[in-house]
Amino acid sequence: MKLNVEKYSEEDRQWWDPYVWQADNGTIFHTRRFLSYHPARRFTDHSLIFKQKNKVKALFPAIALHMDKDYVLYSHRGSSYGGFVYRDAGIRDAFDLTESLKEYAKKEGFNRILMTLPPIVYMSKYSNYVDFALLQNSFRYQKREISSVLQFPSDPEQILTMFKPEARTATRKSMKQGIVIRRSEDYDSYYTILEHNLMLRHNVKPTHTLEELKKLAAIFPDRIHLWAAYLDQQMIAGVVNFLATDRVLLAFYISDDKTFQTYRPVNNLFYHIFQWAVKNNFRFYDFGIFTVNMDPNWGLGKFKESFGARGLFRDTFELLM
Repeated sequence: MKLNVEKYSEEDRQWWDPYVWQADNGTIFHTRRFLSYHPARRFTDHSLIFKQKNKVKALFPAIALHMDKDYVLYSHRGSSYGGFVYRDAGIRDAFDLTESLKEYAKKEGFNRILMTLPPIVYMSKYSNYVDFALLQNSFRYQKREISSVLQFPSDPEQILTMFKPEARTATRKSMKQGIVIRRSEDYDSYYTILEHNLMLRHNVKPTHTLEELKKLAAIFPDRIHLWAAYLDQQMIAGVVNFLATDRVLLAFYISDDKTFQTYRPVNNLFYHIFQWAVKNNFRFYDFGIFTVNMDPNWGLGKFKESFGARGLFRDTFELLM
């Protein structure tokens, strides 16, 4: 059935985010609250609303982007995940959404569509209907990255049993050496460690500037947490967690001061984060991808597996028209 497709306007802001949080697959990255942290000049917003008889069937956060010789509808370059956000979508709904998106994009002069979907655990009701509808409508996988995801036990006392022996030993060693783990607001100290670490390991800078990270933390004080490891009041490691949904925590920027590596603060950090997560009814911890353009970083993959994580697809779909 043909759906009406409307372009997002500021009048829609008041109901957009509540819809996302009540959707089957909405995440922090689909909210206007998150997307609006980007400076207005950075992206040309082209988010869409799909309706049937004035009832919202789905949202589609997106930007319009000139890339090489293509005019691209991209969902969404400014966030980890995009794609349709929907409630109770059946197989027919998935096809209606996909076909309506193609028709709209063609009419508006786009000749390419890109979207990155969250791993399946971000759904409250698991379904591959949209993936199937995309493939049946000539979309293809542009890339299939692997994200390391840990499924939590129901009892926080079982967390250490999920760790591989070397990770358990390192965690216990860290706890015996007096490392203190706590939530922190000291993004300056954390960012100093992060910048040095990324430059040392990969000769790159963080994706977010310190100012952007602070801005995001101020926008989402309830959903962006910095956890830090301290030795004698000195921060020696940190992890920023995004409470991406009410079920999934996503790690951003795992970093430690290599001077203190023998204290194994990162192991200790994750043990305490996982304890907190289970007690607060989270079900999954997403360590993020360890592939870049489908090229595995074997050491990073092994590190994440040491905590019990396993790989799930994070798919980017593409349609050339």
